[in-house]
Amino acid sequence: MDALITAAARALAVGDALGALNRVALRDDPPALALRGIALAQLGEYPRARELLVRAGKGFGAHEALARARCVVAEAEVALAARDFRSSPRALAAALKTLEAHADHANALQARLTAMRRLLLLGRIDDAQAMQMQLDTRGMPATLTAVAELTIAEVALRSLRVEPARVALLRAHEAAQRARVPALLAEVAHARAALDQTAARRLFPGGAQALRLDEVATLLASDALVVDACRHVLGVGPMRQSLARRPVLFGLARLLAEAWPGDIDRETLIASVFRTRHPNESHRARLRVEISRLRGLVGALAHITATAQGFALKPLGGRPVVVLAPPVDDVETSLTALLADGAAWSTSALALALGASQRTVQRALAELESAGRVRSIGHARARRWLSPPLTNFTTILLLPAAPPME
Repeated sequence: MDALITAAARALAVGDALGALNRVALRDDPPALALRGIALAQLGEYPRARELLVRAGKGFGAHEALARARCVVAEAEVALAARDFRSSPRALAAALKTLEAHADHANALQARLTAMRRLLLLGRIDDAQAMQMQLDTRGMPATLTAVAELTIAEVALRSLRVEPARVALLRAHEAAQRARVPALLAEVAHARAALDQTAARRLFPGGAQALRLDEVATLLASDALVVDACRHVLGVGPMRQSLARRPVLFGLARLLAEAWPGDIDRETLIASVFRTRHPNESHRARLRVEISRLRGLVGALAHITATAQGFALKPLGGRPVVVLAPPVDDVETSLTALLADGAAWSTSALALALGASQRTVQRALAELESAGRVRSIGHARARRWLSPPLTNFTTILLLPAAPPME
């Protein structure tokens, strides 16, 4: 390997993407193309980065399987940062096998972390937990160790296991300090601060109580019937009934829960859920149908009884009812919170999650984008919205320390 390639790889290892580009920007040989792609990815130029990495992979010969596998992993990480899930995970799995066969443990770990992060963003937490059992950070560079601990913490947080997440973040902080990569330190600090921020509100008649994530976890583990408006789920302890794909039914369940232990009249239910100011018999008939569907879904948790005025929620076993709501009701703040996990959202999905009109969400997104608080990728119907990176570099889960191309 020549001196310029070595110097560029070392610059990337400490987060100096511009320094790496200065060394290989004018070269078109496969190792230089790969390093240029990684550097551009760290600077947020995802389309160009993927193009260079694909060219680099094709440029390596048939006898350079290890280098090609590294390019596949790098391209998969760029796709992850761009929230492009169209490609099959089989190529990444094949690259992982190649890296392990050649004893390239650092890049193999990076490939496994990329696969885990992809599973988390797709909501497949159980699969990510199973893959976590195969992680081995012994002898790994400090940067990769920090990334691994961050990913482990994210798995724990998605499962609402706060204490294991806190311990993993402490290990990530120690590793990030050894690595001395500014973007990595910022990412770890951001994740640790999130543990002490308000995660949800517990609604009461006429008021609300702010809850941290550990308090939310304690409440969800209690014997209360929790109507979770953050995830659109009803549950008691380990028993869960998701209504994420049934917004009308969840709207009814939330209104019934907020009225507990009393009832709520039919006109209020119709006006709030069906969004009409002039209910008629068709709306009343539809309400009866939707209430019947809700009864069938939550029958193992509670009964829904008809009263003279409307309907009432009666939890089984005389349990109390708790309503959890997002930390804020302001549309712009709620949008920022929804986009904070790094996933790409369509305008229609954001509107559905917030219970607002698409036009309201579009206006709020336009204002946030002009202020630099959100960013968009794609155009027209394919446009997706994301939160901006913490720094001028992409997130630390994207190639924080790419080993040299040999």
